[in-house]
Amino acid sequence: MKTYLDLMRHVYENGELREDRTGTGTKGVFGYQMRFDLSEGFPLLTTKKVHFASVAKELLWFISGDTNIKWLVDNKVRIWNEWPYADYVKSEAYQGETLKEFVEKIANDEDFAKAHGDLGPVYGKQWRDFNGVDQLMKVIDTIKTNPTSRRIIMTAWNPAEVDDMALPPCHAFLQFYVSNDGKLSLQLYQRSADIFLGVPFNIASYALMVHMIAKVCDLEVGEFVHTLGDAHIYIDHFEVVETQLEREPRALPKLVIHGDQKTIEDFKYEDFEIIDYDPYPLLKAKVSV
Repeated sequence: MKTYLDLMRHVYENGELREDRTGTGTKGVFGYQMRFDLSEGFPLLTTKKVHFASVAKELLWFISGDTNIKWLVDNKVRIWNEWPYADYVKSEAYQGETLKEFVEKIANDEDFAKAHGDLGPVYGKQWRDFNGVDQLMKVIDTIKTNPTSRRIIMTAWNPAEVDDMALPPCHAFLQFYVSNDGKLSLQLYQRSADIFLGVPFNIASYALMVHMIAKVCDLEVGEFVHTLGDAHIYIDHFEVVETQLEREPRALPKLVIHGDQKTIEDFKYEDFEIIDYDPYPLLKAKVSV
């Protein structure tokens, strides 16, 4: 994952300081691209531990079309909790609960989860119902029936609904490509990229998507091409970024998918196995909301 560290180092050394929506402040650049050959190993960051279970379960949640955090909470995935909590704190229903107490209510109270756990029409809604179009199924059908098409595209950026989302899509535009030798590649355009916290998840998530779609389309995996718009490091992440840049990348792990899945909806978390993952210890940092 030297490619990722090159991005981090480039932004840390050459980025400009900017104010941002969260009030935290960032150092960033505009426009950057990384390429990952998925045949060389699964691109799960080794210079800090990345929780693969959260990556995989979030992706399965997107694929299901769900937009409420309750399923994630029930499955011990915490990565979306801050956004509905921030909205809840502003509501008349707020009674001084901490984030932890809010999440406990989501887990134990169905009515509370329905009222306060929904994120609006975020990724899953747009992938499976973009103004009535199931984009994900259309993408997979086109890969199978017209693999040389230049229109194998899926977008989460819906201008008609973006203002109703808890967080407008950061990873917004996907284009798939099938090579003549039967390899599936994916290019993602990500408008906003939190390099320390978000990008390692994004790389692993979309690499996993390539593996899953390749399997149900009887293809091999090719490249994941990651194109970033505003690529930034939050100012309060500088210390952990310096620590990470001192670490030497280790060998990439391998991904094994067990089972005989025929459709994208057949996958379960238990089907995925990461082999030979040997990361450095976890590095923690604050999420800016």
